[in-house]
Amino acid sequence: MSQLASAIEKLQSALPGRVVVDPDVLETYARDETVDLYALPACVVRAQSAIDVSTVLKICNDYGVAVTPRGAGTGVTGGSVAVNGGIVLSLEKMNRVLEIDARNMSAVVEPGAITADIQTAALRHRLMYPPDPASLDTCSIGGNVAENAGGPRAVKYGITGHYVTGLECVLADGSVITSGGKYVKNATGYSICGMLIGSEGTLAVITRIYLRLVPAAPHSIDLLMPFEDMNAAVSAAGALLQGGIVPSTLEFMEQDAIAFVTAHLGQDLMACTDAGAHLLLQLEGSSQQACLESLEAAAAACAIEPRRIFVAQTSAQQERLWKGRRSIREALRAHSPVFLAEDCVVPRGEVAVFLAGLKAHLRTLSLRSVMFGHAGDGNVHIDVLKDSMPDDRWRAMLPELKREIYRRAIGHGGTITGEHGIGCIRRDYLGMAKSPEEIELYRRIKHAFDPKGILNPGKII
Repeated sequence: MSQLASAIEKLQSALPGRVVVDPDVLETYARDETVDLYALPACVVRAQSAIDVSTVLKICNDYGVAVTPRGAGTGVTGGSVAVNGGIVLSLEKMNRVLEIDARNMSAVVEPGAITADIQTAALRHRLMYPPDPASLDTCSIGGNVAENAGGPRAVKYGITGHYVTGLECVLADGSVITSGGKYVKNATGYSICGMLIGSEGTLAVITRIYLRLVPAAPHSIDLLMPFEDMNAAVSAAGALLQGGIVPSTLEFMEQDAIAFVTAHLGQDLMACTDAGAHLLLQLEGSSQQACLESLEAAAAACAIEPRRIFVAQTSAQQERLWKGRRSIREALRAHSPVFLAEDCVVPRGEVAVFLAGLKAHLRTLSLRSVMFGHAGDGNVHIDVLKDSMPDDRWRAMLPELKREIYRRAIGHGGTITGEHGIGCIRRDYLGMAKSPEEIELYRRIKHAFDPKGILNPGKII
């Protein structure tokens, strides 16, 4: 009997009812949201507690079997796909919001808790958990921590890592440790939390998360600003921030993105059809009047007539605006099931020239592209459509196409990913952004946490 078969047999004995080997069910764990990636695991273990996770890792470590931790499977870099075989350790059933501690402005949650559910629970106490990835209604907080996810509100509030104050996790040998807690300052030794945030399940498996909450804004307004082209939109975003106006969200969408979404959803997004790009903003204030004053200041800073700005007047209009922004990838996938999705980041002042140069380069290759993203923090989403190009030609050009995008981002002072991580699809390009010395240090850290290399092999390094 192979080591893998022996490990599965032992898991079935130790965790009855939690181990899945049905091929039809395994099929549903063979993908995440990464385009054109598939790998069938040998089995899936649906853990229900930290003790279950500890049992799984101890057995798999003893037998040298690869373990791929998985939350909701909404990642786009293959982080939760078992590309090196072995088992998938699903945390989807560990999905409780354990506590909202209003007195300490803190939340305690399990890794499978859906991000939107945490936000809803916090709002009941007039508190807010700010990070809001595009998939917040379906993504899990454990995956957010593993990827250090961002979202539109990052411009004002920051990203996931800014809100994690403590983690309970299970090491590769089954040991359970807790680092941090509800307290917000910690200078006690090395930051284990800091190392685990963004580690993509390669160092440990997170089983409980302590989150910092902030007061919810009393009022807000959402608005859509039209601009002649992408350069004007991105320049206006810079003018806002330099003028001391910090929206809670500051997103840009070129007109192609809005056209795809409008066609896909079958509804108007209240955008100006003659505009080349738009900014989608949310402004917060202590009162509705304060929000309107911020709107006037924003219009002045962007040199745009207030009458040309669409302001959502109802919750339905507000929802339509944000559904449009969050549905861009879905719309592209419906049009071209295979496409290249990148999320490079550059200094804010470089966004316009970076995207303009890249767009022009892609046109020389007869490739259509759609660009959108976070104008406030320089994290831009670059989607290149395969359309009807033959599969063999697409696959042949893809590695050099990715290298060119990364070269340009790095050349503008940026790096190859801002919020989606390395996973397996960018692993071979890590050396473009990191020095050999840094990568060697990554390997040493990985070995310290996971000497046998069982945790999410094939990811990052």
